[in-house]
Amino acid sequence: MTASQAACLRAALQVGYHLLDRGSSALVAVEQTIRVLERSGLFNAGTGAHLQLDGVRRMDASIMEGDSLRAGAVASIEGIVHPITAARLVMEETDHVLLVGPMATKFARHFKMERQPFTGKPRRFSYETALRKTAHNRERHGTVGAVALDRAGTIAAGASTGGIDRMLPGRVGDTPIIGCGVYAENETGAVSMTGLGEGIIRLAVAKEICAARLVLQKLVARIQGAAGCLVLTPQGRFTIRHSTSHMMAGYWAGRGIPVVKDTFR
Repeated sequence: MTASQAACLRAALQVGYHLLDRGSSALVAVEQTIRVLERSGLFNAGTGAHLQLDGVRRMDASIMEGDSLRAGAVASIEGIVHPITAARLVMEETDHVLLVGPMATKFARHFKMERQPFTGKPRRFSYETALRKTAHNRERHGTVGAVALDRAGTIAAGASTGGIDRMLPGRVGDTPIIGCGVYAENETGAVSMTGLGEGIIRLAVAKEICAARLVLQKLVARIQGAAGCLVLTPQGRFTIRHSTSHMMAGYWAGRGIPVVKDTFR
């Protein structure tokens, strides 16, 4: 984790905490915290999202609140700074949960969402070469996420990502899939995931997590996956767990300096 990334994480934590302290909802706190990270360009989300193998930046995001179980998500969206806000708009302005591809982009533009000045330059690629490259893809990920509990006792979870290195065009991971990349339910808790999305999808990890360490151990033992998670209970207890070598994350109780590290054991 670079000094710039650590500083950005601290700033994002402070934004989310101060919103909650002033009575904002968990949903707003999660969205605004993630927006700080998307805008920074320092993480694999928003302006810092990876390019897919055809040279285009396509992003995924989702958000969920635990009272009424409302959720919204976008996948393979292009050209906007804040996919997390597009996901919230899907939740609040439609009867749907997930919009994908060019129609998700058109939806965001309908709401005049801020656009990225550069989203990649399309290029030709060979599937033969691309498939060889993706077969052993275990490089950095960098999905951003947040969980929050507000004064009303409602919890929320969200995540935003540009995927993984060397993605085939059209690849979608766990982030926009409710129950896999994020899940929030007031009686059980809130979870936001990061890691290799294919493994997370196969175990529907976000919804399955009750004892985070045991689920992550199964992810490694059964399907050679790798992941990290933020877990928050309705009582405000939380844990940060990961089976990856590192996971940039942090927390803050409103006093002193926010705790930000790249390993949690």
